[in-house]
Amino acid sequence: MLWAQPAAAQAPGDSTPAPPTGTSPAFVIQSDNGDNRLQFGVVVQADGRFAIDDPQDQVLDTFTLRRFRGIAQGRVARYFDFYVNVDFAGGIVNVRDAYFDTIFSPAFHLRVGKTKAPFSYDRNILVVNTLLGERGLTTTVAPDRDIGVQLMGDLAGARLSYAVALTNGVVDGGSSDGDTNEPKDVTARIIARPWTRSPDHFLSGLGLSVAANAGTHGPALPSFVSVGRQIFFSYAGAADSGRRSRWSPQAFYYRGPFGTYTEYVRSSGAIVKDGVAGDVDHDAWQVVASWVLTGELSGERSVRPHVNFDPPSGHYGALQVVARVEQLAVSQAAIDRGLAAPGSSRTADAWTAGLNWYLNPYIKWHVGFTRTIFDGDANGPRPAENLVLGRAQLVF
Repeated sequence: MLWAQPAAAQAPGDSTPAPPTGTSPAFVIQSDNGDNRLQFGVVVQADGRFAIDDPQDQVLDTFTLRRFRGIAQGRVARYFDFYVNVDFAGGIVNVRDAYFDTIFSPAFHLRVGKTKAPFSYDRNILVVNTLLGERGLTTTVAPDRDIGVQLMGDLAGARLSYAVALTNGVVDGGSSDGDTNEPKDVTARIIARPWTRSPDHFLSGLGLSVAANAGTHGPALPSFVSVGRQIFFSYAGAADSGRRSRWSPQAFYYRGPFGTYTEYVRSSGAIVKDGVAGDVDHDAWQVVASWVLTGELSGERSVRPHVNFDPPSGHYGALQVVARVEQLAVSQAAIDRGLAAPGSSRTADAWTAGLNWYLNPYIKWHVGFTRTIFDGDANGPRPAENLVLGRAQLVF
């Protein structure tokens, strides 16, 4: 049995036609000259989460609809792109994204509305292209979505990209549809791809980036959640009391069937309790690596099978293995000063191994195992979390 077989390898005389290698975008309405375009899409991610060796029943074994999103995107009058992304999972309507771009040139786009902050590499990978069931711990420290205005563009033939945003500001890992104070956040990110215009160069798939963010937020503080959706750290009786800054170095590399990326995020700011303020840091890092076993190209987008899933003709799509190691740590000062809620764990160390099966550009199945150790002690007050996560994904 072959997972992927080129159409040219079809046996002589075989009357079963090979399926197409790709499929056109679904549900597109477009004017003759392409100046106006409307495309509808759907994202469905149906998960199963099951804990292994969970003596305290911290993790709920369940099937769940992790995401159910309706998407409308397109272009009007040539120079104005738009994107609207609404999530209905859990029976709650949540506008994830709603923005439009004014395109002056490839080097200068102006974006207005609600969108992802130009900060975390992992967070800015489209959810349908993520390699594992949940994003890494770095995204729980980085800002998520925010409302404001953003300038972005590609320079020097896309060898250098930039984004600068002025937004309301959110807590670590947070999204917001409003504001709680008058000060605003400033976020900036620069990405360098020195050899992107030389596809035969060994380093053509290399990218380096750095991001920074600063702002004064309201009193809210974040909680940190494991892959098993259990809160392992939260604050009690404390509030954010001043300016918070974040910074993140990042790197990624894709070549042939291999792909990898890494990022580190630090969030620093003052936290007050009982009238006493002091700085507390949230630090997280992760390293992700993947390999497409069936030989297709890796990249920031999902793997596209050489030939789509079609059992009668002996084609089964593409297979990819992926692994991640990561850590999140809160300053010891949070414990020493009594800022943490009872039972909080200051650190979480995790590793994940997973397998992705891409049946065609629209269907992906994923299964992964994650082991998370809290406070460096697998048998401590909060036992290690061992989670199996399976997902069926439909996207078009």
